[in-house]
Amino acid sequence: MVLTKETKETVVKKYGRKEKDTGSPEVQVALLTERINTLVDHLKSNKKDNHSRRGLLLLVSQRKKLLMYLQGKDTTRYQSLIQSLGLRN
Repeated sequence: MVLTKETKETVVKKYGRKEKDTGSPEVQVALLTERINTLVDHLKSNKKDNHSRRGLLLLVSQRKKLLMYLQGKDTTRYQSLIQSLGLRN
C-alpha cells in the first residue's frame, strides 16, 4: 500500500514546479490520490479491513484540506489540478 520510489518520482516530475518539488500542494494532492487509489483497490478485495478503511478516510480528508487551501490560494492551479487528476466533474 506504500507507493514505490519510481511512482513517487513520476508524480513529482509530472505535477511539480521544479525537479525535486515535493512540498507544493499539487504534488501532495497527486501523491495522496495515488495512495487513495491503491487503498481503494485493496479494499475491494479485502472488505473487512477496517484499519485500512480508517486510513483511507484520513487520506481523503487530508486531500480535501489541501484542495480547499489551493482553491483559496489560486483557482486556476486548482482547476487544472482537479481536471488532470479527474477528481470532480
